[in-house]
Amino acid sequence: MPPLKRSPGNAKPNSLPGTKDAAFEQGQKTLSRRQFMAGAAGGVAALGLAGLVGYEWPHGAGARAGKPSGGQGEDYAALSAVEVFRSRPDLLPPVVKVRHLVRGRAAPTPRFFFLAPRIVGEKGPGQQGLMVIDRQGRLVWFQPTPGTNPFDFNVQAYRGRSVLTWWQGQVTAAGYGLGAGEMAGSSYRLLRRVEAGDGLRADLHELNLTSAGTALITAYEETTADLSGLGGARHGKVLAGHAQEIDLATGKLLWDWGSLAHVGLEESYEKAPSGQGPSYDYFHINSVSEAPDGNIIISAKNTWAIYKVDRSTGKVLWRMNGKRSDFKMGPGTNFYWQHDARMHGPARLTVFDDGAFPPEERQSRGLLLSVDTKAMHVGLTQAYSHPAGFLAANQGSTQLLADGRVIVGWGTQPYFSEFAPDGALLLDGQLPIGYRSYRAFAGEWVGHPAEPPRVAVREDPGGGTVLYASWNGATEIDSWTVLAGKAKHSLGPVGSQEWTGFETAIAVNSTGPYFAAVALDSKGRVLGRSGVAEIPS
Repeated sequence: MPPLKRSPGNAKPNSLPGTKDAAFEQGQKTLSRRQFMAGAAGGVAALGLAGLVGYEWPHGAGARAGKPSGGQGEDYAALSAVEVFRSRPDLLPPVVKVRHLVRGRAAPTPRFFFLAPRIVGEKGPGQQGLMVIDRQGRLVWFQPTPGTNPFDFNVQAYRGRSVLTWWQGQVTAAGYGLGAGEMAGSSYRLLRRVEAGDGLRADLHELNLTSAGTALITAYEETTADLSGLGGARHGKVLAGHAQEIDLATGKLLWDWGSLAHVGLEESYEKAPSGQGPSYDYFHINSVSEAPDGNIIISAKNTWAIYKVDRSTGKVLWRMNGKRSDFKMGPGTNFYWQHDARMHGPARLTVFDDGAFPPEERQSRGLLLSVDTKAMHVGLTQAYSHPAGFLAANQGSTQLLADGRVIVGWGTQPYFSEFAPDGALLLDGQLPIGYRSYRAFAGEWVGHPAEPPRVAVREDPGGGTVLYASWNGATEIDSWTVLAGKAKHSLGPVGSQEWTGFETAIAVNSTGPYFAAVALDSKGRVLGRSGVAEIPS
């Protein structure tokens, strides 16, 4: 198959109904304090299920809130793993615990972590979905994904603005995805849906935006090949890995690279099935990114190799690691069943070394490698390992920040970590046992939700009223002002409090019975106002 393909010229743009691409996205306007007051007067541990191999969530449902089974202690453990909000009873996100381990070295930025927690197994309440948390582990935004699996949630740049990107769909028994990429702006409204081209479906492993306004994605193709030399069938079923480039404005397929045309079956460390068994996943593509010179870097888990591919011809320019490495691998640089390979300039590369499955190493590592393409030598700059000795069966990520710190997502282990450039563990985050996030990223983000804040109210046994205020996805809230009154359309300020987390509880010396809340930023500017809530009679 030729390395370069173009989709038909009549491909339709993949922007969603109701979006205006020319304007990209209108930010939410803030109100002056005078406008606000006028409106107020008139009117939201180290176990990690290493034995559960694969990406799937076997039971297929998305958001759910069933009761856990078992004894009282088990019930308490399950319930304590889920956050419950009075103002947003529809959200049941997992609790994320964050520990800062080195005093005096805690960094204030990036402000947020981006996770896509998925439930693995049957037990427990809670929802899987897309999650933004701050550096203390406090929830900022959560979007459940009922009926589909979330992967690869990140913040990236599109047309000079920050956007949220993720993959959503179904996961096959073979460990690849059938779905689409999604992209949302600061209001959390969808801007684009990214589909694969040439009759394929977008895979879960990669959604990587480029500065040219395109997306690099992965896809899998079921085909046949002669496996007799590997102990399989002459016309055996094979999975080919595809790297594709999609134009985001039009949805057109710009570039397609198929593994079978460039990488032989004999390079795989995966054993071929005998007879007419399941499809042979000899390559297992799991990351696609740009090299500094514009060519493409591809990671293939089952060949233990990273490939640099010529963007115009599809030719493999070099192989790193694996059976046919063009590089001499220095001490500590070999990797096995790896994920998430990225170049950082011409001489540095990060990769997550799973080391399993089956195990080839004692523990998984994030790696920062030095790459000398003249001497064709790879050296170890730094390895980032967890003191618990995690061994991830699959998944995982290694993100290099601008100041040299590194964020490692531990794949099948429900942890993510931040390391200093010298390898010291600075921060450790943990999802509840039974959840996992394919990758973990840190980044900056400013969210202005399209929906208004939400409130709930109840009588305070000590006198007055308690108001619970939340605004899913608002990143700039500094404080809340509570409004109250005897009529819905005549409310005035009765108290205020600093933002304390996703849901802030505020006690006020007022019996209302009608209440609302106003979100203010650090300069006292009004960001948004909730609807009116009444104390239950």
